[in-house]
Amino acid sequence: MDKKVSGLINSQVNKEFYSAYLYFEFANFYQECGLDGFYNWFYVQAQEEMDHALLMVKYLQNNGEKVVFEAIGKPETPAGDNLQPLKAALAHEKYITGEINEIYAAANTAKDFRTMQFLDWFVKEQGEEEKNASDLIRKMELFGGDVRSLYLLDAELKTRVYAAPSLIL
Repeated sequence: MDKKVSGLINSQVNKEFYSAYLYFEFANFYQECGLDGFYNWFYVQAQEEMDHALLMVKYLQNNGEKVVFEAIGKPETPAGDNLQPLKAALAHEKYITGEINEIYAAANTAKDFRTMQFLDWFVKEQGEEEKNASDLIRKMELFGGDVRSLYLLDAELKTRVYAAPSLIL
């Protein structure tokens, strides 16, 4: 495996774990607000991010690469209303999309087609992540100002369940 590509994937492992940590922080924020559905949504999101990291770890290991775990920085919950963590989550997903694209570009330059194929799933996943975050912001903007509508939105978010990725290594 190309060393630059390997290094970028290893760095991404730590970014994915940070993403989980960030989403656990957002889940905690909403739990403290009494919005159990939003708590659940971000808790599930954190589980997904941990699995993304673990998929990358396994990919590196399967290719004989050393995995290096770095310290995870303390996440910050944005100050403000209930909409701010949602906007921060979308901004973070866009950042992660850029990072995945950078790895993909490096793999393409190195003609590392196996890694490109591995990353195809993550490219698709990031599109879904950004759409889900955008949809949630839109719903909060539409319904979050009305207590009854917020209650129904929160109840809807309680139904989200975790489904492990089907990517086989």
